[in-house]
Amino acid sequence: MVRVKPLLRPQQLRTALAPMTCRSAFLQPSTQPIRAASSAAATPPAPASSRIPEIPRPTPFIPDVQTFLTVIGRGLSQHVSKFPTWEALFSLSSEQLRELGIEPPRTRRYLIQWRQRFRRGQFGIGGDLQHVVDGKADLKVLESYRDVAKPHKYVVNVPQGKRLKECGLEEISRVNGYKVQGAKTIVGPYALPLQGGEGVRVSITEGMWEDRRGHKIDGGERRQTEIRYKKRVAERREMRERGEL
Repeated sequence: MVRVKPLLRPQQLRTALAPMTCRSAFLQPSTQPIRAASSAAATPPAPASSRIPEIPRPTPFIPDVQTFLTVIGRGLSQHVSKFPTWEALFSLSSEQLRELGIEPPRTRRYLIQWRQRFRRGQFGIGGDLQHVVDGKADLKVLESYRDVAKPHKYVVNVPQGKRLKECGLEEISRVNGYKVQGAKTIVGPYALPLQGGEGVRVSITEGMWEDRRGHKIDGGERRQTEIRYKKRVAERREMRERGEL
């Protein structure tokens, strides 16, 4: 009788089958992830197009659409009639602005950028003024004598037509972007002296918040070398024709 020798001993066989047992246990399906996935699929997130953009509140300095488009410049004030409400100005998408005729594309991008800034409270000069009447605000110098040896001077916004002595503390607000020079001279953008020399007046002006575009010199950085080379060639040709070379 021929005895067949086993390929693996019992201990070796258990060792070889152990990884397969662990793998089969690992590969068994679990119902918990499936329930989580099904519940997540049942409540999909709202599409981006359906989200309502935040509408910021008007400010005393920027109370309406016309003033906003006027101060940011780039000729956008000519499109005032295309925005019937303040909400429309801050809710229309880039595609809707294109359909309204806001061209070229860089003008639409510029308008959208300023809308975002306004939402974040990033105003231009005069944006923090609190007492504004018909687009005009009065600024005056407030002196603080807490330190008698070195009094501090601040530029403040006061109600129009009132003297500083007539104003209560709740009617005075400090202003950024302006400073006191000398005794009582207020300096800053768009500041015009008031009659009598007591303070200055700031008025809404076209483009006072505008980001100025740079001017290209000889075609800008990309074409500057080529254009300047062609200019030199043309100058040498003219000099040869005049017999100077």
